[in-house]
Amino acid sequence: MRILIQRVKRASVTIDNEVKSKIGGGMLILVGIEESDTAEDIEWLVKKSANLRIFDDENGVMNRSILDCGGEVLAVSQFTLMASTKKGNRPSYIRAAKPEISIPLYEEFCDKMEAAIGKPIGTGVFGADMKVELLNDGPVTIFIDSKNRE
Repeated sequence: MRILIQRVKRASVTIDNEVKSKIGGGMLILVGIEESDTAEDIEWLVKKSANLRIFDDENGVMNRSILDCGGEVLAVSQFTLMASTKKGNRPSYIRAAKPEISIPLYEEFCDKMEAAIGKPIGTGVFGADMKVELLNDGPVTIFIDSKNRE
């Protein structure tokens, strides 16, 4: 499982010209799922992202987590995070899990993230044509792969 976290001042997801979800300051998390992902990947990524110290403290140092600052979270499924660009110029998405695997894992990720931060999070709609808008804060963008725990 791969996630891309962006620290944002605000973010939203629009589907068919209607805003589905929007948040103020916090994290936009793009979520990519592959066939071999499990609940263990979700647990590790949720814990890592909820405790990731990417928010400024009183001295302007990135020393606070989303838990510390009380920010909001918007999680959006994005199969293109699983792209392989090793061969040719057209990305291959063969590693991306099929919907019957991805949907339950995405929903579980969202449920666990809500539990971790103690409040509801915003979401997209799996498989929908979504327009994601954000104001990146910093910019701060962090890529995390549960199969490569660096």
